[in-house]
Amino acid sequence: MIPRAFPPAPGWSPDGHRIKNEIDYSRGPEKTWVYGALRVRDGQELTMTATSRNSAFYQQFLQLVEDANPVGDIYVITDNLSSHNSVSTRTWLEDHPRIRHVFIPVGACWLNLQEGWWRIFRKTGPPPEWWTR
Repeated sequence: MIPRAFPPAPGWSPDGHRIKNEIDYSRGPEKTWVYGALRVRDGQELTMTATSRNSAFYQQFLQLVEDANPVGDIYVITDNLSSHNSVSTRTWLEDHPRIRHVFIPVGACWLNLQEGWWRIFRKTGPPPEWWTR
């Protein structure tokens, strides 16, 4: 193997492997859920925190996304979490025809690009000060 002449990119070990982190799916009173959206066209982002991950909070988040994008169709690429496809959410979406869901195929979680970012955030410890603004 040829030694590297440059340091590895963030998120990679010195020997060229992706850094793995223990996944913590525990639930506790300090748990905060973060919803996030990125408008790819111009890099505009939108985040919302919630005390729970359910259909009501997801619909609130979708309303924020719709308010931030007053014209045109909105394509939401999402995973198959039950709150994203619940009867309540589907009913809500009927009244908001500009929002269209595109689901990541079941069994293809590697297509969910946010997972790599969350791994880095969990690895680095507590959120930075700007996170709470």
